[in-house]
Amino acid sequence: MQKLRKIIYWIATLWLALGLTATGLVQLFHGVDGVGGGNMMSALGYPLYLMPLLGILKLLAAVILLLPGFSLPKQWAYAGVFFLVVGAVYSHIAAGSGIVEVLPALLIGVLMVVSWWLLPDNRKLSLTLSQTSV
Repeated sequence: MQKLRKIIYWIATLWLALGLTATGLVQLFHGVDGVGGGNMMSALGYPLYLMPLLGILKLLAAVILLLPGFSLPKQWAYAGVFFLVVGAVYSHIAAGSGIVEVLPALLIGVLMVVSWWLLPDNRKLSLTLSQTSV
């Protein structure tokens, strides 16, 4: 069972990183068609100057999620992807986009949840609360 869990984790994480990389590169280089393209950003009411920032952050998240260790940055990357997905889904719904436009964000969200849920224990951030005397 542990081996299956690890396989599913890596499949989800690799596909998540691939999705973040692909959309991040499109946004970084101001693609005008496809997922994250300039036309879509404009249609959603966002300024185009946000595209390179989102692109860089997606690329950084993809790298952090694939690297071993880096527990705290990894948790921040998962949180960042979560907020990105929630923002994208909400923006599409608010703008009246169809399900076809919402599906890529939902797919990234599902991959992120599966990857985070199956994250091996040695890669999770462990917080220990210590008691202090007053």
